[in-house]
Amino acid sequence: MMESKSVIFTADDFGASPEVNAGILRTHREGVLRGASLMVAAPALTAQQKMAATAPLVRSATECIVRAVVADPRYGTEPTAKLGDLIVASMPSCVTPVRAMIDAYDRYFGQGSGEAFFMGPYLDVLPKAVTEGAKNEPE
Repeated sequence: MMESKSVIFTADDFGASPEVNAGILRTHREGVLRGASLMVAAPALTAQQKMAATAPLVRSATECIVRAVVADPRYGTEPTAKLGDLIVASMPSCVTPVRAMIDAYDRYFGQGSGEAFFMGPYLDVLPKAVTEGAKNEPE
C-alpha cells in the first residue's frame, strides 16, 4: 500500500510589487496556494489585496470544518436543520485554522474585524459552504 503524501505551497513577499502580487493572486485562484506572507514594509495594500491575502486562510478554516462535519457519525443521519449543531461540534478540532483566519483579519483590517467577520458574513455562508464542500469529500 502506498502512503499518501501532500504538499502545501505558500508564497512570500505579497505586496512587494504589482508583478509579485499578480503571480501570487493567480496561483491562489488556481488553487495552488494555501497561504501567503505579506511584506509588512510594502506599500499600503488595497482592500482587494487584503481579501486575497486572507482568502487562503478562509479556505483552510472552511475545509477543516467540512472534514470535521463529514467525519461526524451524525452527518447524513440528522435533518438539515441540525447542520448548525454539527458545525458547532467541529469547532474544537478546527480552532487553529479558524484562529489563524480571525487573526489575519485583525492584522489586515483592524483589531476586532476578525471576530466580526467570523460571527457575521462567515457564519452566514458556512452552512452552504459545508454542504457544497461535503459533496467533494470522499465517503
